Order: sequence, then C-alpha cells, then structure tokens
Amino acid sequence: MDRFFELEIPYIAIMLFFLAVTAFVTTRDFMPRKAFKRGMLGIFGIFAIMIGIHYYVTTARMEGVKQLFNEGEKIICENKMRRTISQSVVLSKDMGWKIDGDYFTNPDYERDFHTARCVDYAPIAAKAKEDAKNENTAH
Repeated sequence: MDRFFELEIPYIAIMLFFLAVTAFVTTRDFMPRKAFKRGMLGIFGIFAIMIGIHYYVTTARMEGVKQLFNEGEKIICENKMRRTISQSVVLSKDMGWKIDGDYFTNPDYERDFHTARCVDYAPIAAKAKEDAKNENTAH
C-alpha cells in the first residue's frame, strides 16, 4: 500500500480537488437533486479507473525495468535535477549502479533514481543508420 501512495498521491490530490469542486457545484440551488450523487459517483469512478490503470501500467514498467537491469541491460532514467539538454541518465550494472528496492543507487552519483522514472534503453539513432545501410545495399 505504501508503494501505491508513493506513486499515486499527486493524482489522488487532483481527484480530491475535482471532488470538492463537484460537491460545491452540485449542491447549488439551480442543480437537480440527483446531481450531487451522480456527479460524485461519476467523478470518483472516472478517477478511480484512471488511477488504477496508471498504477498498473507504472508497476508493470517498474518490474520490467528491474528485470532488464538484473539481466545486465542498460536503463535510461529521467534526471529532474539537471534541466539541461542531457536530462536523462543511462544506468547499468557495468557503470556501478545497484538496485535497492525501487531505487537505482550509485555511491559515485549524488542522487538515486526511482524505477518508476526509468525505461529500457534503446539506441534509436544507431538502428536508423543500420536500416539505411540495409536499404541501400538491397537496391
């Protein structure tokens, strides 16, 4: 349950704000009597489904990233501390990174990276060059 709140608390806060706005609007005199019940159930239902899907997709990606990392593959993580051109960091076991729970850690690096902010590393540019060579040789 801690992992759920760690990942979803911003979205739960947004949902509570929308529920408060819905409660305020649907209790006005000009609204029909059933508006409050329908509005609250509707907003809560939509947000509950969206938050549930987000949690499922995020935890599935986290497990996939952990598995790839443990297999020795490279992982790319978002670096929110450095707002420069190179905003992402590539990690791998070969570079001294370890996984501790849901965090990638390295004693030589000043901060840890949460697995929810990481994806598998796929060098797209290299593949594009190889594909272009293959197309040129096929003609």
